[in-house]
Order: sequence, then C-alpha cells, then structure tokens
Amino acid sequence: MQRKNLNYAIKRTRTGLGLFATKPIPKGKRIIEYTGPRISNEEVETRSGKYFFGLDKKWTIDGSPRSNIARYINHSCKPNAEAIISGGRVWIWSRRNIKPGEEIAYNYGEEYFEDVIRPIGCKCEKCALKRKGTRAKTRPAPRRKESISLSDNSLRARGRAAAAAPAS
Repeated sequence: MQRKNLNYAIKRTRTGLGLFATKPIPKGKRIIEYTGPRISNEEVETRSGKYFFGLDKKWTIDGSPRSNIARYINHSCKPNAEAIISGGRVWIWSRRNIKPGEEIAYNYGEEYFEDVIRPIGCKCEKCALKRKGTRAKTRPAPRRKESISLSDNSLRARGRAAAAAPAS
C-alpha cells in the first residue's frame, strides 16, 4: 500500500536523510506516527539497529521498516516537533509553525544524546551554527603576506632554477 501524503518529503541532509515539510504545518498539529513492530526491551539488547523508540520500561518500537516514514526525522537541539507516546503509540506533533521546505526534527532525549550523539558531535542546525560562530570568534586573524623585495624574489627564482638544473 502506497501512502499519498504530500505534507512531507524525504530529502538529503548534512546527516543523511531527513523529513521535510512540503506544506505549512501549523503549531499543535499531529504530523505522523512512528510505526513498526513492538518488541521487548530485552530483545532490543540482542539486536543491532538505530531506529528503536522506547515506549516504556518493557516495550520498544522497532522503526526500521521503510514504511515507517517517521524514522527519517532527525534530532535537533532546537526542535520544531516533539514525540508524544499515547496508548502504546508514538505520534510526532508540531511544536511551532513549520514552513514548507523546513526539516522536521525533534529532540531525541538526554540518554540518546549522551550515549550516541555527543561522542560524535551533534550535527543539528543549531549546533552547526554555534560551532561556526565559535570558530569565527576563536579563529586567529589572517596572516599578512610579508612584502618580498625584488632581490629576495630573484634569489628564490635562482634557487629553484639551480635545484632543477641537471648536475654537471
């Protein structure tokens, strides 16, 4: 069964793939459900994967099936959406108005951030801008080229020519 929802599209991002709004999404709107088989947390410990969404102390959703479009929603430290667990289901809701073309993102939570994201560095837009601003502030001023007198320049040219000339 093919889903026909033109409210979002999967596109490339700096971190891989992401989910983007194709139409305006108003604040407080249910966007999409995070779907997949429900598995026990014990089973999660024996599997490898990155699309697990913990429901409670006993159950997790394995969101790895490609039919789970919500799996493409990336983490953000300044999210425009949030995940809400209700009745054993996970729904993604908008926290603010989302413009067409804007990536939909929610905060994955402190535990995931500390265990998975922090060791490699957060690549969300907020943190990327923060790093860019920090680098600009801490970057040393560009070095000025020293002026080279004609005699210095000619000495360098002679040195290059001598190095390139065959030995006699």
